[in-house]
Amino acid sequence: MTDESTPPTADADSSGRSLTERTRRLHRQLEATAELPIDREANRWLGEAEAIASDVATSDLEAATVHERVEKINHLLAAVDETGHDEADDHLEAATQVAAAILESSHDNQ
Repeated sequence: MTDESTPPTADADSSGRSLTERTRRLHRQLEATAELPIDREANRWLGEAEAIASDVATSDLEAATVHERVEKINHLLAAVDETGHDEADDHLEAATQVAAAILESSHDNQ
C-alpha cells in the first residue's frame, strides 16, 4: 500500500498542509469561478488572479517567489467586492482566506 499524500514540510501550516497543497487549493478556488456567470469587471480581476495562481500551483518556485505572487493575487482579489453570483462569491471568499493564510505562514517562517 502506498501513501500518495504529501508529507508535511517545514513550510506546512498549522493544519499540516504544505505550501504546495495550499497553492493548489487557492488555484482550485479561483478556477471554479471561471465557468460561472459573473460581473465583467470581477471576471477580469479573478481571471488574472487565477492565471497567477495556476503558475504558482504548477511551478517549482522558491518560497519567496510564491509569497510575492500570492501577494499579487491577494491584491487582485481585494479589487473585487462581489461577483454578482453567490457561488462565485463563496469561492472568492475562500480564495481570499487561503491567500491570507499562505501570506501569514510565510511571514511566520521568516
